[in-house]
Amino acid sequence: MTASCQACGGPIESAGGPGRVASYCSQACRQRAYRERRRPDGTPVKELVSDIGNRLGRLRLQPGLAFHADVEALSTRFAQLRRLAREARQGREEREAWQADAGAGADAGDALPVGEALAERHPENVTPDAVTNSLVPPPGSRETPSGEDAFTALVEGRRRELRVHCYRLLGSYDEAEDLTQETFLRAWRARDTLDDVANVRAWLYRIATHVCLDFLRRHNRRPAPYEPVPGLDSGDGPPPPRLPWLQPFPDDQLPETPAPQRRPDEEAVAGETLELVFLTAVQLLPPRQRAAVILRDVAGWSAQETADLLGSTLASANSAVQRGRSALRGALPGRREDWSAAATPSAEDLKLVQRYVDAVARADFDAMVDLVREDAVLTMPPNPFWFTSRDALFAFVRPHIDPASPMFFGHWRLMPVRANGQPAVAGYLRRPGTSVFRAQLIDVLRTREGRIAEITTFEPHLFPAFGLPMTL
Repeated sequence: MTASCQACGGPIESAGGPGRVASYCSQACRQRAYRERRRPDGTPVKELVSDIGNRLGRLRLQPGLAFHADVEALSTRFAQLRRLAREARQGREEREAWQADAGAGADAGDALPVGEALAERHPENVTPDAVTNSLVPPPGSRETPSGEDAFTALVEGRRRELRVHCYRLLGSYDEAEDLTQETFLRAWRARDTLDDVANVRAWLYRIATHVCLDFLRRHNRRPAPYEPVPGLDSGDGPPPPRLPWLQPFPDDQLPETPAPQRRPDEEAVAGETLELVFLTAVQLLPPRQRAAVILRDVAGWSAQETADLLGSTLASANSAVQRGRSALRGALPGRREDWSAAATPSAEDLKLVQRYVDAVARADFDAMVDLVREDAVLTMPPNPFWFTSRDALFAFVRPHIDPASPMFFGHWRLMPVRANGQPAVAGYLRRPGTSVFRAQLIDVLRTREGRIAEITTFEPHLFPAFGLPMTL
């Protein structure tokens, strides 16, 4: 039986045995599909160029491993830039060919007034450079280039904060990407209503919120405690909440805008934090209650604005916020002095992570144990494995890192990264008998009192989102 690869369209030769039919013809196509899964149209080239410049300025020549990793991350960014340049060239060639066939003159006459009209209605969002320098329209689009460019410039600057807003509501990076793009698609379809829109940011937030609520209505997602795994000692602690859809969020994709200023007497419980402990707690709330708390206490909208964004009465929105705040107080493991600001890892935390990286590289089991708290918790979404004590955790891990064990996985190399405002490590594994370190996992770490208190282990398909290569 022959099937088609979902990435390249090539044939997949199946042996005809039992089991699931393959979707990709090779591992390369599988990784390509992960990287480009529903990639949003109109990737911001200026943002990518700026990111490359920033990374060049932060190159570390020593140690050699860090230098190699930084250069590999840059090569990934340059590859993305080359691809975008190639697509832009091909798109322009296709558009010019279409204009030659369909008569470009009739369409070109309407382009300038559309762009000028958008810029005139919302000058705070559109600059002349943004209008004239935007990416070319998608191939086959019959919208006038300047009209689409002006609309893109109007909304594109909000992409990062809308993606973070969707991520907080959903807990999944991939789905936040998809629904941010769905937000822009709905906004594009409703662009004729922009004449009546006074606040484009609020308009986009309302669309994004309802896109996410629609998604949550179709997918009944509520965390449930982990179930015991037969034959596995998970420790004596209570099972943590299980969120199979949970994914990490790269810190370098966070919006750069400062947190909204709040009145001193305003009781905010979550602010700008993206920590996994808060993200897990907020997923326990019903969707509309969750949206009300995030809009009010995280995005910084007023009570009336929150009600308007949700399409509810002021009393209903206030009630949802109060109930949500109360539920979060009981769900969070302990309150910092201020949950309204993102926690920045301290110098001690970063040193702890580096010691952990070094211990793993040396396969120094005793040093690894010493860096982890006795009541440490480890979860591995979407996998069902979980541990609530250091002893149970390392009883499971030790056979896989001991070269003398028949269950030895291979040699590890960890690279420090940042995710969800927390320290994290990207793990590469070199299997016995091979010479290449391959992407294996991303561990997001929570520290407490000088030791690692929680490890959340994620699968490796988001390495490109973190600017990391799939192999070393």
